[in-house]
Amino acid sequence: MKSLPIALLGALMLAACSHPATETPAAAKPAAAASAPTKNKAPPGFTPPAEADIPAGPLGDEIRLGRAIFTDTPTQAHDYVGNGLSCSNCHLDAGRLANSAPLWGAWGMYPQYRKKNGRVNSFGERLQGCFRFSMNGKAPPLDSDVIVALESYAWWMSKGAPNGVKLAGAGYPKQGFKPPQPTDYARGAAVYAKDCALCHGDDGQGQQVNGRNVFPPLWGPQSFNWGAGMHELDNAAAFIKANMPLSRGGTLSDQDAWDVAMYMDAHERPQDPRYAGDVAATRAKYHDTPMSLYGTTVNGHLLGSGAAK
Repeated sequence: MKSLPIALLGALMLAACSHPATETPAAAKPAAAASAPTKNKAPPGFTPPAEADIPAGPLGDEIRLGRAIFTDTPTQAHDYVGNGLSCSNCHLDAGRLANSAPLWGAWGMYPQYRKKNGRVNSFGERLQGCFRFSMNGKAPPLDSDVIVALESYAWWMSKGAPNGVKLAGAGYPKQGFKPPQPTDYARGAAVYAKDCALCHGDDGQGQQVNGRNVFPPLWGPQSFNWGAGMHELDNAAAFIKANMPLSRGGTLSDQDAWDVAMYMDAHERPQDPRYAGDVAATRAKYHDTPMSLYGTTVNGHLLGSGAAK
């Protein structure tokens, strides 16, 4: 496969982040356009219920089980995970924190069409994808205790939120977020050494206490695989900018966030489970975007081609 220089990768990504609007000639605009435009309303805010408000009884027990699975996935859902990550490693504060893809920002947006698999997904199917990609494991059945408990926790977390409305703080804050310059591996390495290595280690393998991740691995065999959303640069950069370093979100510059996301995602990790024996074909089918480094060559290594290191 033809290798892409790092500088060209960064330039392609920068171009993909910039979508200038095409002006309609004045003569072609409808008469209504002459009136003053209405301002877009800001998305509504939302505060999830406190953990202390989980009800008693069987329903409360199921919600609490969902929270336990969410915060210690390898222990509570061990049959379905292939690494040491927990849901709460990326969805911070047990799925409560705004701008880290909180559960209350996702529940009310399903069912929805997902380009990733080309069909309308239920919320349970979305959770199955997390196990398959982020957890590098296998999907629990939709009627399993694991999926039902996680759905119950997400439902309870979202009580009072409007359905079908994107809430402020849902997902990662990607709107209008782009790197001022093309991303750079060497700059990203410097940001990582300064702001990330203390928690995630010089080798990116995180830290464990009593066999449980305190700080998760960012690449290598125990990290998310090449199918996970966090391997895409815009997702990683937006999450990092809003939330990292931990408890100091928003302190990195936009450029630093993009550069360190590029550095993180330019390392090898477990194979995309949709891989069918050819990296180039897998990239063409599932990763044909400048936001994915899968199938590109960085520092002489074709990403996606070898064992995770």
